[in-house]
Amino acid sequence: MISHLEGLEKDNTGYNLPGLLAGSEGTLAILTQARIRLHPTPGNRCVAMVAFPSVADAVEATAALRRSLPDLHAIEVIFRNAMLLVSDHIGVSIPTGTAAEAWLLLEVAGQGDSTESLGNAIQGLKSPVIDVAVAEDTATQRNLWEFREKITEAIATQGTPHKLDVTLAASRLAQFVEGVPKIVSDIDEKATTLMFGHLGDGNVHVNILGGNASKVDSSIDIAVLAYTASLGGSISAEHGIGTAKRDLLHLNRSTSELAVFRSIKQALDPTNILNPNALIPEENL
Repeated sequence: MISHLEGLEKDNTGYNLPGLLAGSEGTLAILTQARIRLHPTPGNRCVAMVAFPSVADAVEATAALRRSLPDLHAIEVIFRNAMLLVSDHIGVSIPTGTAAEAWLLLEVAGQGDSTESLGNAIQGLKSPVIDVAVAEDTATQRNLWEFREKITEAIATQGTPHKLDVTLAASRLAQFVEGVPKIVSDIDEKATTLMFGHLGDGNVHVNILGGNASKVDSSIDIAVLAYTASLGGSISAEHGIGTAKRDLLHLNRSTSELAVFRSIKQALDPTNILNPNALIPEENL
C-alpha cells in the first residue's frame, strides 16, 4: 500500500508515485483515496463570445488573452461546422459574427471588475475581430455557454459520431483544424467533420459523422492520429489510450519509452491483472 495524503506544498523525497499512478489508466494500481483542494467562488463573472474570420486569428488571440487576463477561467473554441449545427439544434441564432470561421467563448471571474478587464483585453487584441457578444447577468451567460455545452448533444442527433481527442501546440492548431476535414473527405467523401475544444490548452475534439463505419473506425482513425503526431501533437489529450489507441501509441512514444512502460507494469503488476488490455501495446507486455 502507498499513501501520500499529507498535502505538502513541496516534497522532493524521490519518485512521484501518486503522479505515476494517476495517469496509468488503472493498469498499475487501484486508487482508494484522494486529497482535493477547494478554491473560493469568484465574486464577479463576465462571459463573452468573440467571432474571428479565421482559425489562425482565434489561435493568435488565445495566446494574447491568456497573457493579459490573469482571472481567465475558461477559453473554449467552436469551429464553423459545429457552431452551425448547435445553433440549429437549440433553435437560437448565432449570437455574433455569423460569417465567422471560429468563435471563442471566454469567461473571466475575479474580485475586480471582470467586465472591464475582459473588454480591455479584447480591445487590445491585434487579431482581427468580427464582433463580440458580452454577458454580465447569469441568464445571458447561461445562454452563451449553451452553444458550447450543447455541441455534443447536437452532434448525437445526427447519428453516432466517431470521436478523437487530441492536443496540438498553438503554432500547429490552425494547420490541424484546416487539414483534418480534407484528410477525412479524401478517405470517405460522405463523412463529415465537426470540431470544438479547449483552445487554451490546445485540446481539439474531432467528431466524424456519416460515411462508411469501417473506414471511419480504421483508416480515418489512423490517418488523423498520424497527422496529429506528425505535427508534434498528442493522440490522446483527456481520455487516455485505453484499448482503442494502444496499437497507435508508437505514434507518440518511442520504443525505449514503451520498454520503460513495460518494466513499470511488470514491477507493480507482475501477474497482469489490473486492466490488462489497456494502454500498453500487446507486443510490449
